[in-house]
Amino acid sequence: MAEALIFARHLVAGAALSLVVAFAHAQSLQDPTRPPVLSTAGDAGAVATGPQLQSVLISRQPGGRHVAVIDGDTVRLGDQYKGARVTRIKQNEVELVRGKEHQVLKLTTADETDGAVTPVARRR
Repeated sequence: MAEALIFARHLVAGAALSLVVAFAHAQSLQDPTRPPVLSTAGDAGAVATGPQLQSVLISRQPGGRHVAVIDGDTVRLGDQYKGARVTRIKQNEVELVRGKEHQVLKLTTADETDGAVTPVARRR
């Protein structure tokens, strides 16, 4: 009986330890959908001064949705973004118009900023 109690304690302790290890490992995983970090510690002079285009989603169907993510905000064609109108959404860029001023935001890859991520080819 005492041996069974000791075995049960060891079994419970082992299970608890396994859960702790699994939980600690899960916390170290990174979100694969998170955009790459564009600045590096050694490149302190490269600070983004304007809005950053983070993502573009264009429907394959004619007349489908055109959606972009700028600084974490989702915008659609014709929407207002911080006083500017979204007038064009292309696969790699978005145009904002504020009065007579036109600003084109382009998607940048980590390669363009000395990073190590390479864009994946689009499949059709």
